[in-house]
Amino acid sequence: MKLESCELRQRWPAPSRPRPIVIIGAGAIVRTAHLPAYRRLGFEVAGVFDVSRDAACETARAFGIGRVFDTLDEAAAGRDLVFDVAVPGDQIAGVVARLPPGAAVLIQKPMGEDLAAARRILETCRLRGLIAALNFQLRFSPNVIAARDLVEQGKLGDLTDIEVRIVDRQPWEQWRFLRGAPRLEVLYHSIHYVDVIRWFAGDPNGVYCCAVPDPHLSAFADTRSSIILDYGRAIRCSLMLNHTQRGGADDRASFLKLEGTNGTARLTLGVNLAYPVGSPDRLELTPAGGSSEVVPLRGSWFTEAFEGPMSNLQRFVAGEDPALVSPVDDAIRTMAVVEACYQSSAGGATPVPAV
Repeated sequence: MKLESCELRQRWPAPSRPRPIVIIGAGAIVRTAHLPAYRRLGFEVAGVFDVSRDAACETARAFGIGRVFDTLDEAAAGRDLVFDVAVPGDQIAGVVARLPPGAAVLIQKPMGEDLAAARRILETCRLRGLIAALNFQLRFSPNVIAARDLVEQGKLGDLTDIEVRIVDRQPWEQWRFLRGAPRLEVLYHSIHYVDVIRWFAGDPNGVYCCAVPDPHLSAFADTRSSIILDYGRAIRCSLMLNHTQRGGADDRASFLKLEGTNGTARLTLGVNLAYPVGSPDRLELTPAGGSSEVVPLRGSWFTEAFEGPMSNLQRFVAGEDPALVSPVDDAIRTMAVVEACYQSSAGGATPVPAV
């Protein structure tokens, strides 16, 4: 696997005729990732709405947004816009139900708080004819786009092993809406890894999962999990996820490994190693029986990946892309895997037989 023979993409093409964007929800993810990405691409933001007018005004001042909407209906009243909905999962259904029929909308993950909610959101999108995509932006991270090209070009051969290992300290306390939420780690974070694995390997046959809370964070649900996705005898797939690590920096880990019959790609996801500043992402390629090489990257998951979902949606609306990368019809299948994880965890382990 020679780097000069691997012509790998690392970005999604920008639209040639982007529509103005209306932001619904002015929380931390919008300020730290969405808006910086849109600013780099030169996308026009027509206005912002949040149930907290102070948050909306603060965001508007920070990014030079000329209009703060007083109500959701006012924000949704325009035409020829693209809506960026970045609200907690339990608020998504109420927002999409009030968007104009036929509107284009990018919805922040998760697609509701459970599979039943995801089904209602999907049905609403269909009834209103919305052009709707989920913001599973990890699919658009520079190292993930490059790895996708490797797989599609057959450079790794047939996938045989997929591993995700995250050992970090997520500041769960800074997201107040997660306090008391019945589902947390898999639904609001590791859904990204489940989704990317689906993108590479397709839907699993089933899951095994144990998701547990941390005794130091009594107000929060699961913050740690162990997941096995069952792909039969073809692929071994495991996710080991500990977001309440209290050891030193040397103990931290944040990577996705794709191993095939011809080689391995190891993707470092640097944002987890010191959230939210993080460290640079990395893509390391190792041919079977060969030595490793590092691919220079143009950026990281935070924040370059956030350029991709909006670019893809804008290009699809304009007829420049033939398909959405993460339409709601596909995103609900990721939600189905997450649902299976929680069902598996609630069911408990197989008892060890008496001897």
